Amino acid sequence: MAKSSSLNVRVVEGRALPAKDVSGSSDPYCIVKVDDEVVARTATIWRSLSPFWGEEYTVHLPLDFHHLAFYVLDEDTVGHDDIIGKISLSREAIVADPRGIDSWINLNRVDPDAEVQGEICLSVQMLKEVRGCCLRCHVLQASRDLAPRDISGTSDPFARVFWGSQSLETSTIKKTRFPHWDEVLELWELPGGPSPLRVELWDWDLVGKNDFLGMVEFPPQVLQQNPPNGWFRLLPFPRAEEDSGGNLGALRLTVRLTEDRVLPSQYYQPLMKLLMESVLGPAEEDAASPLAVLEELTLGDCRQDLATKLVKLFLGQGQASPLLDYLTRREVTRTTNPNTLFRSNSLASKSMEQFMKLVGMPYLHEVLKPVINRVFEEKKYIELDPCKMDLGRTRRISFKGTPSEDNLREASLGLLTGYLGPIVDAIVGSVGRCPPTMRLAFKQLHQCVEEHFPQAEHKDVKYLAISGFLFLRFFAPAILTPKLFDLRDQHADPQTSRSLLLLAKAVQSIGNLGQQLGQGKELWMAPLHPFLLQSISLVRDFLDQLVDVNGEEEAGGPARAVVPPSVTVREGYLLKRKEEPASLATRFAFKKRYFWLNGETLSYSKSPEWQTCSSIPVSHIRAVERVDEGAFQLPHVMQVVSQEGAGALHTTYLQCKNVNDLNQWLSALRKASAPNPDKLAACHSGAFRSSRWTCCLQADRSAAGCSRTHSAVTLGDWSDPLDPDAETQMVYRQLLLGRNQLRMKFLEDSNTDTSLAADAGKGPSTTKGACPDALVRQREAAAHLLEVLADLDRAHEEFQQQEQGKVAPGPLGP
Repeated sequence: MAKSSSLNVRVVEGRALPAKDVSGSSDPYCIVKVDDEVVARTATIWRSLSPFWGEEYTVHLPLDFHHLAFYVLDEDTVGHDDIIGKISLSREAIVADPRGIDSWINLNRVDPDAEVQGEICLSVQMLKEVRGCCLRCHVLQASRDLAPRDISGTSDPFARVFWGSQSLETSTIKKTRFPHWDEVLELWELPGGPSPLRVELWDWDLVGKNDFLGMVEFPPQVLQQNPPNGWFRLLPFPRAEEDSGGNLGALRLTVRLTEDRVLPSQYYQPLMKLLMESVLGPAEEDAASPLAVLEELTLGDCRQDLATKLVKLFLGQGQASPLLDYLTRREVTRTTNPNTLFRSNSLASKSMEQFMKLVGMPYLHEVLKPVINRVFEEKKYIELDPCKMDLGRTRRISFKGTPSEDNLREASLGLLTGYLGPIVDAIVGSVGRCPPTMRLAFKQLHQCVEEHFPQAEHKDVKYLAISGFLFLRFFAPAILTPKLFDLRDQHADPQTSRSLLLLAKAVQSIGNLGQQLGQGKELWMAPLHPFLLQSISLVRDFLDQLVDVNGEEEAGGPARAVVPPSVTVREGYLLKRKEEPASLATRFAFKKRYFWLNGETLSYSKSPEWQTCSSIPVSHIRAVERVDEGAFQLPHVMQVVSQEGAGALHTTYLQCKNVNDLNQWLSALRKASAPNPDKLAACHSGAFRSSRWTCCLQADRSAAGCSRTHSAVTLGDWSDPLDPDAETQMVYRQLLLGRNQLRMKFLEDSNTDTSLAADAGKGPSTTKGACPDALVRQREAAAHLLEVLADLDRAHEEFQQQEQGKVAPGPLGP
C-alpha cells in the first residue's frame, strides 16, 4: 500500500512590510522551504509594501517532513538581498486543523542560530562497569546537508557531547557539509542522578566565535530504555520565539496538508465502476449516486480539489466528456434564470474550469503568449479612465499640438486595439488547435443549454454558456495574471498590470457578447465599444465552428497521462556540462544548450532550430538532484544521473536560470522518471574534483552517495501524470463525510417508501415529485454505495493492521 502526502500552499499577499530601500519602499518576494529545501519562489513585486502574489503551489513529498517555512526578502540589484522576516510552521501545527491554515500570520526576525538543517548519525551504549556507568557515544557522521556557515559555502564542523557536567569533542573536519568522524567518546556518570545526553554541532572558526549548526538531546529514560541508534534531525537551541508584534509585517497564507494511504488498484474498482456508471444515468433524478452525494457535500476549496480529482479520474478512463455532460445537465435543469447559469462556483463550474486547465494549457499558451510577451516587452502607457490618467506621461508620446486628455485617450485606444486585434484573431482562428476533448465538452454544453432554453429570447444563452467558461474563466484570467498561468516568469509591473487589466476587461466584454456594454460605472470604456461589437460577430462564428465536432474525435480509450509521452512537457535553454574524469570542473565547461523533455527522452541541441540532437532516455534516469553551489561556484545547478542496463553511472550537470526554473525542471524530470526501477536512494550533492568529492571529501569516485535523494518531492501542475488510485482514494474520503447522511436519508426510516416520498421535495439532492420507481432506484443505489464504502473501510483496516504487525501478511480481498 503506497503512502502519499501533498502540501497545498498559497502565498496570497503581504501587508505593512518594512521599507528596505532608500526610496522608502521594498521589492519583496517570498521563498518557500520544506525542511530547508527550497521548493518555490514567488515573483518579485516591485516597489510595494503590501504586495499581492496570489501564487499557489502543490508539493508532493514524503510523509516524514518536519516543517514548512516562508522567508520574505527584498530583492536588490546590487549586493545580497535583504531578509525581511520569516514564518515557520511545524507539521503538527498544519495538521491540527483538518481544514488547514488560512489566515494572516506575523513575520518574525530570522535568528541565525535557529537556521539549522541536516542530520547526525549516532550510536549510543550505556555500559555498567566496575567504576560505574559509562556512556559510549559513537559519533559516526553528520550529513544530509548541514547549514553552510563559511563564505566558501561549506563549514568546518565538529561535535561536542554533553552528559551531566562532562563534555568531549570530536576532531574538526575542514570545508565540508558532510563530515565523517567515526569517533567514540566515553563519558562516566558522576553523582547527582541521571542526566540527559546532548550532542551539539559547531562550525569551527579561526577568527571570532564558532557558529552553531544544530543539536539533538535525549532524556535519561530514553538512554536507559532505548539508547539512540541511527539518524537524528538537528534542532535549534530551545528558546521561545519572540513575536515581532507585526513590526515586520505579515503574510496571508493558506496551507493544507493531505496525507493518505493508497490501496492497490483492485480495491478501487467497485467504486470506480459506480462513478463511471453514475454519469450514464438520468442526472435530473439522481440523488444517491456517488457524484450526487459529492455535489451536495463539498463546499469552498474542497470543491475545487474534488473537481480536479474527478476530472483527472474520468480523463484517465476516457470519460471526461460524460462527466462534464452529467454535471452540466444537473445544473442546467435546476436553473430557471439563464442569467445565473454557471455563475456560482458549483461542482459543474469548477469541474469545467479545472478540465480546461488540465487539457487546454498548451492551447492557451499558443493563443495568448505572443501578444502577452509584446505587452510586457513594449511597456506602453495605456489608460482610458480619466480619473487615472497621468497627463505627465504624454510628454513621452509623440502628439501634434498640445498634449491633452483626448490625445492620451486616442493613443491608448490605438494601443489597446493594436493588442486586442491579434488576440481576437488568434482566438477565432484557433478552432483547429483547440483540443478535441474541449470541443466535445463545449458541444454537449451547447446542446444541453439549447434544449433547456429553446425560447427565442434566450437564443444567446447557448453561446454565453460556452464563452462564460472559455473567455471569462480561461482567456481573461490568463491575460490579467499571466504569471499564474505560466505565460510569464514574473508578475507585471504596475503600468503593465494596468494594460493587462484593460485587455482582460475587453476580452470579458467580448465573452459576454456585449450584453453589458454601456452599463455600470465604467462608461469610460465607451471608445472601445465599436471594436468590441465588431469582434462579437466573429466570436459567434468561432463558437459555432468550435462545437461543430464529431463525438468520435475525442481521444478514445483509457489514458494514463494528461500529456501523451511524445508531447513536450518542458523546454528551454540550460547550461550543460558532462562528467569529466580527468579535468577540473570550471564554469567555462558549461555550454548553452536547448532542452526538450517528454515522457520518453530528455533531448538537447545547440538551438531549437538545430537539426542534430542528443538525448538521454528517460527510462535510464536513476536520480535527479540539486548540486551544492560550492561544487562549481555556481547557483541553481542540478544533476541527472543515468545508467544504461548494468553499466556505469553517468552524471550530466545542468544549470538553470533561477530557483523556480530549477525546481520546475527537477519536478518534471522526477515525474517523467517516476516509474523507473533501480532508482538511487542516495547520491553525491557535490562534484568529483581534484580527486575527491566536494561534498563528503571521499577520494573514491565510485563511493556511495552521501545525501539521500528526493525523488518523491515534486510540484503539482497541469501536466502531472494521472494517478487513478490516489484520485479514487480522495473521492472515497470525501464520500465518507456523507455516509451517515446518506444512510439516514434513504435507509433508516421504518417506512422507507413513505419517508422517501416525503423526502423527495426536500433538499437539493432529491428529486421533487419523484415517482416510486425512481425512489426505489435511489434506495438501491444508496445501499450499493454504502456497501462499497464498507468494503474499502475493511481493506484499509486490514492493511493498517498488517503495517502494525497485528495480522500476518497475506492476500487481502476487497
